[in-house]
Amino acid sequence: MALLAQVALFRDMDRDALRLLAFSSERRRLRAGDTLFRKDDISEYSFVVVSGSITLIDDDVATAVVGPGTLIGEMALVSETRRPTTAIAREPTVILRLSRQMFRRTLEEYPAAAARIAAELRQRVFQISSELAEVKDRLLKLGDESSAKKPGGS
Repeated sequence: MALLAQVALFRDMDRDALRLLAFSSERRRLRAGDTLFRKDDISEYSFVVVSGSITLIDDDVATAVVGPGTLIGEMALVSETRRPTTAIAREPTVILRLSRQMFRRTLEEYPAAAARIAAELRQRVFQISSELAEVKDRLLKLGDESSAKKPGGS
């Protein structure tokens, strides 16, 4: 339960809500090289790394290495999606598997926790939208610069 309280998405949940989530989770052990999930798999569960580490891979390129206290696949808690990466244990690793069904039940039973998580998710969506707007602006600027450098460009 203490580990779940350290996860950003769950940190504002009250003790009883965390307890329900912790008791409904499933602890799993992975060996080095074990695949937790593959890119494009349908996501039904989210995972919290308890110990060890997981490499996230996209198109044969390691994009991140995550360790204890990291929530992997948080969107699976609120919606069925496809995995954007493959996750492979780098070393012997213990994870907690959290189901969407139990997460929803927790939110139904603890509406204050649901409101706090909704606020956290809204903040993340806002942040991602801001970052995407910055990327768009940079790409437009690069496009304008590229056009200006071409012969006959204005």
